[in-house]
Amino acid sequence: MARNFASNRSSFFKESGLTLVEAAERLSLPKGTLKNWVYADRQGELITVGKKQNSLTELELELSRIKRELAEVKMERDFIKKCAAYLAKVSR
Repeated sequence: MARNFASNRSSFFKESGLTLVEAAERLSLPKGTLKNWVYADRQGELITVGKKQNSLTELELELSRIKRELAEVKMERDFIKKCAAYLAKVSR
């Protein structure tokens, strides 16, 4: 199914007459992904795209989740710091 998805997107690009960037934007894909799929399709290797990737282990998934959570907490911390600085300045 994923191969068919990539094949359909590659076909859309070839038939649309759009630039790679325009086609990627319309398909809501990163331009690099579409470029890789189109290149693999031209080489006749589209069916092998992604076969070499290993599925993520439970630990890798947990690490990814924790990194996202850490980034969110850092943004919240920075926002609170700015609010505290603003309130300290206004209360003077």
